[in-house]
Amino acid sequence: MTRKVTVLGSLNSDTILHIDHLPVQGETMAMSDASTAPGGKGANQAVAAQRLGAQVHFIGAVGQDQNGELLLNALQADGVDTTHIAQLANVGTGAAYILLESDSNNTILILGGANQQVSETNVDEAEKTIQSSEVLVAQFETPIVATLQAFKLAKSAGVMTILNPAPGHKDIPKELLGLTDLITPNETEAEIITGIPVNDDISMTNASNKMQEMGAKNVIITLGERGAYYQLADGHHGFEPALKVKAVDTTAAGDTFIGALATKLAPDMTNLVESVRFASAASALTVQGAGAQPSIPTLKKMKEV
Repeated sequence: MTRKVTVLGSLNSDTILHIDHLPVQGETMAMSDASTAPGGKGANQAVAAQRLGAQVHFIGAVGQDQNGELLLNALQADGVDTTHIAQLANVGTGAAYILLESDSNNTILILGGANQQVSETNVDEAEKTIQSSEVLVAQFETPIVATLQAFKLAKSAGVMTILNPAPGHKDIPKELLGLTDLITPNETEAEIITGIPVNDDISMTNASNKMQEMGAKNVIITLGERGAYYQLADGHHGFEPALKVKAVDTTAAGDTFIGALATKLAPDMTNLVESVRFASAASALTVQGAGAQPSIPTLKKMKEV
């Protein structure tokens, strides 16, 4: 049976600038290449979940412009339901400018645009969709008030909630964390949330403890090419190393991880280790391709490797 996943999140038109290294202040630098692709953390996660076997419904907003049409068409081409994506007048579609260095690492600048106009009203209009889902996923590229409303609706119907706190936010409402079944920061976001630098086993445990004290039930801290640390509500914890591959572009690797998790993870977390391994494998495939959504693998591709 196909799992129904709802994603509340951002849609961005990505411009990828290929550079040798990050410029220093005052430096003029030639680019080796430039390209565009559909993106946004929410959209990337939705595409990952859809390609990996879920039926995904999306809640978000774009502008009434060419980029908005392109992003809607891209989601629809993957089979994502876009019924609850608002098309707003007088505001541009969100945009991201990705500085991709020659070592495959990236730095990203975000222009929120229509993403910042997603409201509680948009969420309420999707109430039936949320409450008939098995999983609700959200990030922080759309307003927190909308996420809080969505999580309230989800938990009132027993829907599992996954919060990807990206970009990092140090003042996450306690009420939102209390409605969060799984929080999935990377090490930088975990430090922003908890104030604890995450750089070894002890700090991963301490940061996870802090997030659980703040209200989140279960925690996964992703650590890029190193792997992922997990800590469950029952105290069970561990570390799963990442697969070693040659990275071309790390854009959307974390989003692929979240989308893959949403397709597999059981509400009682009993298959968490298996789900993390699946998500890590999907991310490993993503970093071997260029661009955000173009590099996200399908379930068929996963089975071939």
